[in-house]
Amino acid sequence: MKDLFGTALLDYYYGKYSEDIITSTNISDEDVLPLPYLFRDYSEMPKLEQKALQLAKGTVLDVGCGTGNHALWLQEKGFNIEAIDSSRGAIEVSKKRGVLNAELKPLLEETETFDTILLLMNGTGIFEELSEVSKYLKHLKSLLKPNGQILIDSSDISYMYEDEDGATWIDINNGYLGELDYYLSYKGEQEVPMKWLYLDFETLKTACLTVGLKCEKVMDGEHFDFLAKLF
Repeated sequence: MKDLFGTALLDYYYGKYSEDIITSTNISDEDVLPLPYLFRDYSEMPKLEQKALQLAKGTVLDVGCGTGNHALWLQEKGFNIEAIDSSRGAIEVSKKRGVLNAELKPLLEETETFDTILLLMNGTGIFEELSEVSKYLKHLKSLLKPNGQILIDSSDISYMYEDEDGATWIDINNGYLGELDYYLSYKGEQEVPMKWLYLDFETLKTACLTVGLKCEKVMDGEHFDFLAKLF
């Protein structure tokens, strides 16, 4: 992959901000992802993210850390935190912003254990497809210390399949409705499309049960999203 996401973050960090990231999916039109939002502080975060940070305990793994917003806040509170991301540019920016332990690493290559694992900003997206969820959940479970917790957010996107009358139209031959193809472009360049997964709460809860994890909803967000605790 070209890491256009990381390139955009580096541009913003070094004062070269001239345009935003453009995203789309196979079921939605183009949308703007403002670069300043990716550098937000605690007061600018959605309530779901704030709640997750408030619930953090012990040693913390921040999965998909981006620019390090969550890691920096927790670090300032005295937490011992490891931040990982698959974007080289994101890790570079995180380090420059002051994250002490940021590493370019896929989640499935992590081997340390933690008291809290954070997967925020639609954390289930990293699972890619419904068929991969169990593999990721088993690995996450293996990274938990005794009495550890996973704090993860996602969205129920069934509303995107509703017509004007409120009826939901889903082609069951196309698989689970939360499996999307995600497209990203920046300054006229296209990133290689990636798989991205939105899980509704009941599907997540069922998947957790199959791997021996409990799943509780912590709170609902403002737009079909939710924060869950796995333990």
